[in-house]
Amino acid sequence: MFKKPLADLKTSAPLRSSDRRKLKQRVLQAFPVLQPDEGDVLVPDGLQSQKFSTHLDEPGVAYLSPEGDPLWFTIGKGSDELIPTVYTLWKRPDLLPFLSTPAPVVPKLIGGADLMIPGVIQHSPTLAVDQLVSITQYHRGAIGPPIAVGRMAVSSDTLRSAEETDVKGKAVYVLHTWKDALWEMGTSKKADVPAPKELKAAEEVAEAADEDGGEDRPVAEGVNLNGAATAESSAGAATETTQELEATETNGNSTEANAPTSKLTPEDVSSLLRTALLQAISTTLSGLPPSSFPMSASTFWSAYVLPARPVFALSMYGLADASSIDVKHSTFKNVKTFLKASAKEGLLKLKETKSDVMVTAVFPKHPDVISHRSHRTTGDLDAKAKKAEDREQKEREAEEKRKGEIQVTELWKPFGTTIPLFVAAEKDTSELYSINDIRTIVNDYISSRGLINANDQQYINVGSDQALADAVSVKGEDTPEFMKRDEVLKRVRAHMQTWHEISTEGRDVVRKKGEMKPISVVVKIRQGRKACTLITGFETFGLQAEELAEELRKVCASSTSVTPIQGKPNSLEVMVQGKQIKAVTDFLLSRGVPKRWIESLDQTTSKKK
Repeated sequence: MFKKPLADLKTSAPLRSSDRRKLKQRVLQAFPVLQPDEGDVLVPDGLQSQKFSTHLDEPGVAYLSPEGDPLWFTIGKGSDELIPTVYTLWKRPDLLPFLSTPAPVVPKLIGGADLMIPGVIQHSPTLAVDQLVSITQYHRGAIGPPIAVGRMAVSSDTLRSAEETDVKGKAVYVLHTWKDALWEMGTSKKADVPAPKELKAAEEVAEAADEDGGEDRPVAEGVNLNGAATAESSAGAATETTQELEATETNGNSTEANAPTSKLTPEDVSSLLRTALLQAISTTLSGLPPSSFPMSASTFWSAYVLPARPVFALSMYGLADASSIDVKHSTFKNVKTFLKASAKEGLLKLKETKSDVMVTAVFPKHPDVISHRSHRTTGDLDAKAKKAEDREQKEREAEEKRKGEIQVTELWKPFGTTIPLFVAAEKDTSELYSINDIRTIVNDYISSRGLINANDQQYINVGSDQALADAVSVKGEDTPEFMKRDEVLKRVRAHMQTWHEISTEGRDVVRKKGEMKPISVVVKIRQGRKACTLITGFETFGLQAEELAEELRKVCASSTSVTPIQGKPNSLEVMVQGKQIKAVTDFLLSRGVPKRWIESLDQTTSKKK
């Protein structure tokens, strides 16, 4: 929303004392987590208001601290919902429920993207659609500072179901982020980012986890997040976090926060490792074919037991990661001793060799395995984070590929009978408009003039408005009283003048009048039974005939020639010997021509491809 500079920024004005008190009361009512005395911190004396419009022409009001930092804002005409800025959330990080996302997603959010469901790693337990939330960068065993604020697109139930199935879509509609145009208004825009806060689960949460058999829960309840940077968030740590987030913004990756870990007793570690073994036997190991055994102890341990360690232990014991849940910190001290003890319990079967211990079988029907309650594992968490990182990597690669692609935009200019419509809509008749622009202009015009049919809203009363009737009328036909909305848009566009725009990175944008036509790649039979491939219409995309012919001669290993097209002296045709549709299409794609602008036809088989 604020990814581009604000279009219209008015002069700030101080709030009257009575207005400030009313605003403070609204804040306290909207955010019950706040204590009365905190209202003066988040709505201080000397508060100023400043009206603005976003680059999308959405009106809003920002409330600035005496120093000039935006603390709250409203967005939308007539809206009085107060939304905290990142500045405010740094003062009170637990003001809103939160979601965390991995480091590679952070630059996308700052760039204006919404948070997608696959990018959510942790979240507060109860979230409703349209609820305001903060977004933090994911750190194991810690909560990062808020870097964005937005509105939920789905509920927490949907997010939880996404952990079981591959649900896609948006999780949060992002309203404002660190380093966007609203943030840049503040005088403290270069302030250090607060350090991540170590998770401190309350006793009742830990007890509930024990009663539930250790089932993992989304972090939020019982987590201490009050206040801004405290003794735990020293200036050094804050500086380190700022550098980390800035590195994330430019490089798309960052290091995990090294939060201090609570000490585990050897008995605790042994118990957690046994829980991991039960989880592995009941899930991954029980599904292996018999041919997977015997299996070396090292493979059994690293590939199955360690990834099954429970996530709930991280928050329960305040661990930064699962490295402390290691056999060397347990009462067993090594893997061989642990496996022997498990074999005595009847959980698995071992065979000793001279160099190693082999696991020959596991027993999923053991009473302890059957009674084990499945939990979310560190392997699940790592897999989800890796999946999100891989998706981001693919998006970055696709973005890089798109940079070299020729961008073709179809445009239309008001012409003839459509000019009065654009004049009535108060739009510039000399401007070129995209299909989305035309749709918005026509829909807004229909709504403002009340032209939607009362009996059937998919129909528009075109006969009730002269400008619209003229724009959709066809010569020689009577203009109908009402018409479907899609047909209205289609006719308006058909009566406008067609233009197109071609842009390529490193070159000037080219705008031309006329309809954009695709490159034609046609296979024909010439000189008896000899097939040849003819390419025309390539000049529009900046390709030269002689250069194209020479390149295709090498690519196709066939003879090529260039000839003028009969009846079109300014247009040329490149001919390649043989059926070369695929080779020519691949070459054109490598030169940045979008696939939708390549039309191929094999006339020897009369099948369009």
